[in-house]
Amino acid sequence: MSLPPLVEPASELTVDEVRRYSRHLIIPDVGMDGQKRLKNAKVLSVGAGGLGSPTLMYLAAAGVGTLGIIDFDEVDESNLQRQVIHSQADIGRSKAESAQETVLGINPYVKVNLHKERLDSSNALEIFAQYDLIVDGTDNFATRYLVNDACVLLNKPYVWGSIYRFDGQASVFWSEHGPCYRCLYPEPPPPGMVPSCAEGGVLGVLCASVGSIQTTEAIKLLAGVGDPLVGRLMIYDALEMSYRQVKVRKDPECAVCGKNPTVTELIDYEAFCGVVSDEAQEAAMGSTITPQQLKEWIDEGENLDIIDVREPNEHEIVAIPGARLIPKDEFLMGNALEKLTQDKRIVLHCKTGVRSAEVLAVLKNAGFADAVHVGGGVIGWVNQIEPEKPVY
Repeated sequence: MSLPPLVEPASELTVDEVRRYSRHLIIPDVGMDGQKRLKNAKVLSVGAGGLGSPTLMYLAAAGVGTLGIIDFDEVDESNLQRQVIHSQADIGRSKAESAQETVLGINPYVKVNLHKERLDSSNALEIFAQYDLIVDGTDNFATRYLVNDACVLLNKPYVWGSIYRFDGQASVFWSEHGPCYRCLYPEPPPPGMVPSCAEGGVLGVLCASVGSIQTTEAIKLLAGVGDPLVGRLMIYDALEMSYRQVKVRKDPECAVCGKNPTVTELIDYEAFCGVVSDEAQEAAMGSTITPQQLKEWIDEGENLDIIDVREPNEHEIVAIPGARLIPKDEFLMGNALEKLTQDKRIVLHCKTGVRSAEVLAVLKNAGFADAVHVGGGVIGWVNQIEPEKPVY
C-alpha cells in the first residue's frame, strides 16, 4: 500500500544541493519536493555495524538531512569484513565516531547526531522521539524487541533487517498501518537456539544487499513514494540469488499493538529474551571454571575430556589444546551422549560460554554431575592463556 510522505519538505535546496542531488531531481517520483523532504528528515540508525554501514552511507548520499547513530562499541578487526563504513585505521576507535567521519566525508551537508551509549529501556523513548523513523540492523533479539516496542509506543516506522550466513530478511513494521515485529515473532526463540552472526558467520556482501533494501524503504517512507514493505517480509537467499515475499498480518491479540495490549511500557528485554535459559544458568552455578583453572588442570595432568561444542569451521580457526569437537546440536538431539565416558571429567567450552552452558544443562540432566564449562570460552582462553592465537 502507498502511504503519505512521512515528513514535510524543507523550504529550499541550495544551488550546491541541486547540483549534488540532480539525478534524484530528474526522477518524476522524487523531484524537488521529494528531495526537500529527505533534507528535512531525521533518521536514526541503531548500530553502525554490518547493516548500519551501507544504510548510513546511502542515506547520507541520498541527502537525508539529519542522521543519528547509536552505538557504544569499538571497531574490531573482525568487523572490517562487512562493516565497510570503518577502515583499518579505525580499529579500537568508537564505531559512532568512525561512522560519523565517513558520513560527513560522503556528504558534508548532513547533520550527524552521536549517541555513544548502550540502547536500553531507560533511554530508548527519549532518543527515538528525536527522529522520524528508526532503521535497525542489530543482531540480537533483546534489542529488536526493544526497538519495536519503543516504535509502537511512539508511533514511529521501524525499518528492520536481519542477516545470517547467506540469508537476509527485511520488512517495515508500523503499527498504525500494519503489523509490528511482535506480530511476526510474538516470542523470542529459546536462548541459544538461534546463533548470532558472531557464532554462525555472515557473508560480508550480504550486508550491502539487505542494507540497501532498508535504505530504499526508508527513502520511500520519507518521500512518500512507492509501496513500502509494510505487511510484507522480504526473504533473500544469496546462494540461489532469489527473493521471495511472505505476507505478515497484524495480530489483533498482539501484546504491544493489539486491541488490548499487555505491554504498555518498555520492559527488561534481556530478561524477556534471556541470555541463557534458566536451566543453563542453574547448571552453570558452581560448575563454571576460568580459562586459568583449566590451564592448571591440564598442567597437573588431570583426567579431562575437553569438548568443544562449536561448529567445525570455528574449531579450525582456533581451539583449546586437546579439545575434541562435538557440536552443540549433537547434544541437543541426544546423539553425543554415547560418545562420552564416565571415567574422565568433562570440560565443555564454546566461543564465549553461552552454548557450553546450554550443553552443560543437558549433561547434568543425563547424570554427568561433575561436568563443568569454561566461562568466557575460547575467547577467554586466548586472551588469558595464548594471546598469540587468533580470535574471531
